Amino acid sequence: MGRLSNISGRKAVKIFSNVGYYLERQEGSHMILYNERPGLPILVILDHKEVAPALLRTQIKRAGLSVEEFLKLKTKK
Repeated sequence: MGRLSNISGRKAVKIFSNVGYYLERQEGSHMILYNERPGLPILVILDHKEVAPALLRTQIKRAGLSVEEFLKLKTKK
């Protein structure tokens, strides 16, 4: 299992909220996240029990984070 496996879409949204992203709306199974700071890209996270690691890695990169930074945010309460 990879380091990004077993992360649900809802958990990913909570992790991204630690860096200023918030859930603006949901269209079907697509959760649309915006950032409080202008100029940062919109993220789209699937509302699934487990998000594919490749898709999650792409969104992490778009948010300007490394996988290690993202995983550190995962452990924050």
